[in-house]
Amino acid sequence: MIGRIAGRIDYRAADHVLIDVRGVGYLVFCSDRTMQALPRAGEHAALYTDLLVREDLLQLYGFTTLVEKEWHRLLMSVQGVGAKASLAILGTLGPDGVGRAIALGDWNSVKAAKGIGPKTAQRVVNELKDKAPEIMAMGAGAATAPAPHGGDVIDADTPASAPRPVPAGPGPQAEALSALTNLGYAPGEAVGAVAQAAGDAPEADVAGLIRAALKLLAPKG
Repeated sequence: MIGRIAGRIDYRAADHVLIDVRGVGYLVFCSDRTMQALPRAGEHAALYTDLLVREDLLQLYGFTTLVEKEWHRLLMSVQGVGAKASLAILGTLGPDGVGRAIALGDWNSVKAAKGIGPKTAQRVVNELKDKAPEIMAMGAGAATAPAPHGGDVIDADTPASAPRPVPAGPGPQAEALSALTNLGYAPGEAVGAVAQAAGDAPEADVAGLIRAALKLLAPKG
């Protein structure tokens, strides 16, 4: 499995780039947002990747963060959502926007992506709402885009090395609070919900706190 790729961009197309890695060109498909974030041809770039393998198809998809990559994998697990649809959703909303829409049950935002109808949008929200807290917790942990050099899987400039450990972040309550404020909740109500959730379950992890806080913040009645 190719999980990361780094090298020189040989050329850019509307929905993909060709990245030269030690003389081998890799065609990597990306969302509109990721394409906009990439440098111009001739410069170096690095992407987390997901390899789609089918009997008649072998394609790489690239992402600037691990959170975006994980949302892509989850979106593709929903019936009726293929790689193209997943990239359309991520390109329209971004990974944070996808998490916000799913956590809040806002399927209309998902429907705004090109080629996504109302039934598919509702299916995305319904099937992934229980998994959203885990991915939101990843985002609260400040996952960042890989540097163009010092690769872990495929790198055009340095030998492959063991994955670097993820740096320690803030405590679970702080990360849960960050995730909730990113969803648009006011800091005051988010703090109260996280504090109550932590009091009810002192040993809860970030995802557990987010899930419990969202239930407390959900409209009553």
